[in-house]
Formats: sequence, structure tokens, C-alpha cells
Amino acid sequence: MSISPARKQELIKEYAVKPDDTGSPEVQVAILTERITNLTEHFQDHKKDNHSRRGLLKMVSQRRRLLDYVKGKNEERYQDLIKRLGIRR
Repeated sequence: MSISPARKQELIKEYAVKPDDTGSPEVQVAILTERITNLTEHFQDHKKDNHSRRGLLKMVSQRRRLLDYVKGKNEERYQDLIKRLGIRR
């Protein structure tokens, strides 16, 4: 359900705005998207895992807040980010 440190470093490198960037909204959204994808696959086999489902909903709402922040700051960054991640909205 969680992502490996190597995969996390790949995401940070791919979505970083500047070198040594780990906390920009783009990186945070990319990491959350990866975790959400992993949890969604987990629920294919474990349909009654309601404790993890609550965590999934919290992650989705956190990602939504970060995306709203990016959209408020710069519409082009927002459009580019959701296009790169394949998030529909």
C-alpha cells in the first residue's frame, strides 16, 4: 500500500520544480496520487477493509486541497500537473 523509497525518489525527481525540491505541491500531489493508486488496487482484493478506505478518502481530500491551491496560484501549472498525472477533472 505504501510506496518504496526508490519509487518516491523517482517521483520527486520527475515532478520537482527546482533541484533538491521535496515539498512543492507538485511533488506532494504526485506522491499522493501514487499512494491513492496503490490503495485503489488493494481494494480490488480487500473490499471490506474500511479502515484503509478512510485513509484513502483522507488522501483524496488532501490531494484535492493541494490541487486547489496550485490552481489558485497558477492555472497553467495546475493544467500541466493534472495532465501529467492523468487526473481527470
